[in-house]
Amino acid sequence: MESSTYYQPKRPKDSTILTYLSNFIDDKFVGLLFLGVQALKAIVINEHGNSDLFVEINTENPVARPGHVIIDVRATSVNPVDTKIRRGSEGTAGLTFPAILHIDVSGVVSSVGAGVTRFDVGDEVYGCFGGIVGIPGALADQMEADAEMLALKPKSLSFGEAASLPLVAITAWEALIDRASIKPNDNVLVHGGTGGVGHIGIQLAKVLGARVSTTVSTPEKAEIARRLGADEIIFYNSETPQEYSQRITEGKGFDTVFDTLGGEVLQNSLKAAKLKGHVVSIIGYDRYDLTEMPTLYSWLFRSFIMKAASTMARSCKD
Repeated sequence: MESSTYYQPKRPKDSTILTYLSNFIDDKFVGLLFLGVQALKAIVINEHGNSDLFVEINTENPVARPGHVIIDVRATSVNPVDTKIRRGSEGTAGLTFPAILHIDVSGVVSSVGAGVTRFDVGDEVYGCFGGIVGIPGALADQMEADAEMLALKPKSLSFGEAASLPLVAITAWEALIDRASIKPNDNVLVHGGTGGVGHIGIQLAKVLGARVSTTVSTPEKAEIARRLGADEIIFYNSETPQEYSQRITEGKGFDTVFDTLGGEVLQNSLKAAKLKGHVVSIIGYDRYDLTEMPTLYSWLFRSFIMKAASTMARSCKD
């Protein structure tokens, strides 16, 4: 899996905790709990702008509402939407300052709210919740999350790896499975095969039995894409959509083209798909020339970030 930059709160060693605990027993135990609450930290912004606006503050521990759990955060990842929210260019509805950002999270359940039956205290989980529409995110020692937005962390993944997965995996799944409904032996083109969403898209399409092609810029990225399962490599700087469609599909075009970049890439995707094929894009905020789009073309377009935002907004309201 592609590495991801993520924040991991520093935690004391077990021996340090035990030494600290030995000084607060019996009647002083409440003092330990009080000190624990006061020691909780979060990284916040008090206005929109660059990353140098992040500051660390003390926070009180969150209390799990019905249907929610409290997570001791072990890791979170950085998605493009996180940086856009920080800058104030997208996803700011409902946001108040100080704001705790970041959507993806992995950690350990420390408290369970009423009605939650899927998780117990001590479970290792990961998910996509918070950091948007005014819901506190994962840049904190503890985070409240809707239990329906979480799953048990795969045992084969570290907390850092698990935290890099939720948003990109949900996006790729909705594009290729829920929307395009790819099938075994389909010719599937994934643009940006070594990007966050793209590298998951390659693996999902391959698992579903598709013949997977992907666009890259360098031989090094081509090797990564091959390890992820790509059958055909396209160097987009040296091959046109018409050329690689002819080479890979004998000019018939791809059954599904997955655009993870937008702009010119989405325009090229329209040229590369076959008649009655699918183009699924996650970035389509632009103007496009559809005159080159094949007749009877089935173009499926979706903004998955907006769906995620609306889902979390409904959960917050409930």
